[in-house]
Amino acid sequence: MKIVKVFFAKNLKWFTILFFGLLAVLPFFMTSNYGMRMLTVCMLYVMMAFSLNLLTGYLGVMTIGHIAFMGIGAYTAAILVKNYHWETLPCYLAAILLSGFFGLLLSLAALKLQGYYMTILTLGFCEIVRLVEINWEGLTRGALGISGISAPVFFGIRLSSRRSIYYLMLVLLILTLVLIWSIINSKAGNAIMAIREDELAARAMGIHVFKYKTIVFVLSAMIMGLAGAFYAQYMTYIDPGVFTVSASLNILIMAIFGGLGNLLGTIIGASVLTILPEMIRFLAEYRNLIYGILIIILMLVKPDGLLGSVNFKYIRQQASVQKENGGE
Repeated sequence: MKIVKVFFAKNLKWFTILFFGLLAVLPFFMTSNYGMRMLTVCMLYVMMAFSLNLLTGYLGVMTIGHIAFMGIGAYTAAILVKNYHWETLPCYLAAILLSGFFGLLLSLAALKLQGYYMTILTLGFCEIVRLVEINWEGLTRGALGISGISAPVFFGIRLSSRRSIYYLMLVLLILTLVLIWSIINSKAGNAIMAIREDELAARAMGIHVFKYKTIVFVLSAMIMGLAGAFYAQYMTYIDPGVFTVSASLNILIMAIFGGLGNLLGTIIGASVLTILPEMIRFLAEYRNLIYGILIIILMLVKPDGLLGSVNFKYIRQQASVQKENGGE
């Protein structure tokens, strides 16, 4: 098992390129519209799980109301497309900026708290956003939701086919992965993980804890806002019932299932927990029961998640040191 981990850690970059290469060519061999839809939704959940893992897995800030930023991004894009006929790119930018702005406001309050108090505050924020979406009928149409949202349009070109939407989602997912990977493998990433391990020690080492926490919180909110903007144009209909605490918990479960602080684990966890319910759809009465039992079993056997205890960067470093010592 150790040999497999070392081999995989050394070649992780090539495995990643191969994985996304397969995703890029897969639509040419898939004739099922349902299969294309499932893969697109799966990548969307992976993107959202990335966002949550950046905040919870790498920074150590637990939130159960993160779906609120997805709602802000979705409603921003839907309103701009439906009422003002904006193209997709400026809609995405507006959704990112507005989600980041609210993420900044929440972080200024939330990051002054610790533990359960911070978690409860994010829960309250999620409920506030949902109530605004329900009651501000002049803007959001309340419980009726916003329908007839047009497909993505870039420079006058409408992406109306399932394949084009699939590739748009793939590009967004790759950009998200590159952004998070660049952060966690930089000096800032070391500071972020130091804060997760021991905030007091990090502060004693001269790390500006509040600054890094705020930056990560805002970036995570922006990614969720972008995911929400894509969701609105992909589904062509949104309503407040989508952006609930329950939905936020589902994404958190995906991140924990794959392993907090592990990007590969996030991909696996979000993919499995997106596809699994569809695979056991024929067991309609027992589907949620089976789903829950499987998660409980995993948490009992692997409480860190599938890959939560695996640090590929550390494994590569150890293998390199052993090779150098062996060479001597």
